[in-house]
Amino acid sequence: MNIAVVGTGYVGLVAGACFAETGNEVICVDNNAKKVDALRAGHIPIFEPGLEDLVKSNTKAGRLTFTTSLKDAVQASDIIFIAVGTPQDEDGSADLTHVLAVARGIGETMNAPKIVVDKSTVPVGTADLVRAEIEKVSKFPVDVVSNPEFLKEGAAIDDFLRPDRVVVGVASESAAKAMRELYRPFVRTNNPILVMDVRSAEMTKYAANTMLALRVSFMNEIANLCEEAGADINKVRVGIGTDSRIGMSFIFPGIGYGGSCFPKDVQALIRTGKDHGVDLRIARSVEDVNKSQKMLMVRKVVDHYRNESLAGKTFAVWGLAFKPKTDDVREAPALTICAELIKRGAKIRAFDPEANATFREKFGESKEISYVASNYEALKGADALIVCTEWNAFRQPNFAKIRQELSEPVIFDGRNIYDIDDMRSYGFLYYSVGRPSVTPQ
Repeated sequence: MNIAVVGTGYVGLVAGACFAETGNEVICVDNNAKKVDALRAGHIPIFEPGLEDLVKSNTKAGRLTFTTSLKDAVQASDIIFIAVGTPQDEDGSADLTHVLAVARGIGETMNAPKIVVDKSTVPVGTADLVRAEIEKVSKFPVDVVSNPEFLKEGAAIDDFLRPDRVVVGVASESAAKAMRELYRPFVRTNNPILVMDVRSAEMTKYAANTMLALRVSFMNEIANLCEEAGADINKVRVGIGTDSRIGMSFIFPGIGYGGSCFPKDVQALIRTGKDHGVDLRIARSVEDVNKSQKMLMVRKVVDHYRNESLAGKTFAVWGLAFKPKTDDVREAPALTICAELIKRGAKIRAFDPEANATFREKFGESKEISYVASNYEALKGADALIVCTEWNAFRQPNFAKIRQELSEPVIFDGRNIYDIDDMRSYGFLYYSVGRPSVTPQ
């Protein structure tokens, strides 16, 4: 099939590369000429395992091309995906400026009937707005489809090529048939293609992400209760997760969720509720708990030193991305933690395997934070270690070396990646989430 993907961000680039991988002719469009030139040369602007190889191989095969010309892409394609950003407005709603601008551009350049697919995460009713924008300027019929993405950063290629399910919202059988044909190669193990009405598909994305965020926030609240009650959240997690009605996914305690989806989607759903006169109290609580949880390690640090002022203290921070296997730092807990520690007079020595550059760009320049080339280098001159991201490279470090480099053997573990008994035997003063603190023997 001939496909255009407008937008070469995280979603658009992954979608374009994966559609090309199954033999489709894909044109990716971006209005940033430098970015297009870089992609043509094989330079990928984001870190996502497997994406670079997929882009290079399909570009070499001629199935994947990049252009700044929306007109050329639209006129050469039967299905056009809109995968541009929907940044969050101050009131929590999704800003549809870019989506609707692309829709108008599609309408102005259409040369035949087209299927236009909303791949961007958009609120209920967006497909109607997209259709209206196109029909203002085009005489050709158009089907507008909702096809929300459910990609996990760090596993996006596998998620796209082998999805749990594909959700498609359509208003015509012809559009449903085309989308089934397009996605058939990805569901050969009989995972479902769920065809529904457009508004239900639009709602499904926000509902799914808010449900997952709810699990994260709920477990974080239970973890905080465990600490006060003398229970161990790891044992509680296994106790509830082995219940088949609950399962083990998304019930790991920590220092809050981040990224491009959960924070934005929860707030957008809350805003959608307000627009329709529905107060989504659970969703609001999910967001409130998450904001508080990002401060957990800061509170533990302040309590440990028995002083709000941390002047003269230096902290090694391992992990800056909101999760492993990505360089995405949007809404990352490390942003809050570093800012709050610096506000209290501390200095930071930070390391992330992939996100040093993106964190520096997001956080802004500060003489109080330095970015180093390895996790052990971050320890030099530090008073304590704070773990913010559970990268595999941090799970089994040289603890003797950590003790040697730190001025005091103190670890604040925001992801519970270390065993309590191990920490005790190595002689660390150890703080984690929802578990008893450890004092050296």
